[in-house]
Amino acid sequence: MAGLLVPPRLHGEEILDRPDIDPRVVTRSMEDVAKANALFGGIRAALAEIEDLAPTLAESASLLDVATGTGDIPLAAARKLTKMGVHLTTFGLDSAEELAQKSRANVSAAVCANALELPLASKSVDVVLCSQFLHHLFAADIEKLVREMNRVARKRVVISDLRRSWIAAGGLWIASFPLRFHPVSRHDGVVSVMRGFTRAELRQIVSRAIGVDPRVVRRAGFRITASWTPTQ
Repeated sequence: MAGLLVPPRLHGEEILDRPDIDPRVVTRSMEDVAKANALFGGIRAALAEIEDLAPTLAESASLLDVATGTGDIPLAAARKLTKMGVHLTTFGLDSAEELAQKSRANVSAAVCANALELPLASKSVDVVLCSQFLHHLFAADIEKLVREMNRVARKRVVISDLRRSWIAAGGLWIASFPLRFHPVSRHDGVVSVMRGFTRAELRQIVSRAIGVDPRVVRRAGFRITASWTPTQ
C-alpha cells in the first residue's frame, strides 16, 4: 500500500524558479509558503530537529537558514530556543533580493547570495538549516549544497523537506483554494510535493555527497528531515 501512495519522483518546472518571474509574485508566493509551513508542519519539522539539539548549544548560538524565504522558520527557531534558555542569532540567506529584504524583519541579519557558494567561513555557524529548498535542485547541485552546508556548520546540519505522496499533492491542491493561495503557489506547491523525497532517497543523497549516514526522520504533514554532525 505504501508504494501505491508514493509517486515516481518528477522534475516538473516550478514557476518561481524562472529567472524572469515578477518579484511581487515571488514575495506573495513565499508568504503562502510561510502560511503552509505554519499550518502543515514545515515549521514543526524543522523545530523538532532544533529542539533536539538545544541541550548541546551554548547560551548564545547561531543558525544559518539557507533559502530562507520570508525568514519564518529562523524566527520560530529563535523564539523556541529563547524559551529553552538559548539566545539564537539567526542569519537568513536567499538568492532573491526581494526575499532577502523581506526576511530582514524576522532574522538577525539577511544575506543575498548563492546557496551553492555560501559566503561564510568554514565551521563559522553552529547550525546550518535548509528547509524545502533541496527539492528545487538537480542531483549535482543537491550534492554541492550538502557539501557547502557541511563545510559551514560547527555542530549540526539540518535538511527539512517534503515527503512525496499522492495524498500530500492532492491535499495541498484542495487546501490552496480556501487558503486563497496565489495560482503560482498552488501550481508550485503541487510540483514541489512531486519533487519531494523518501527516507531512502534523502539518506542516499547525503551519503553520496559527504560519506555520512544521516539521521532521517519522517515528520507529520508529509515532511522529512535529515540531520548529522558535520565532518571535519
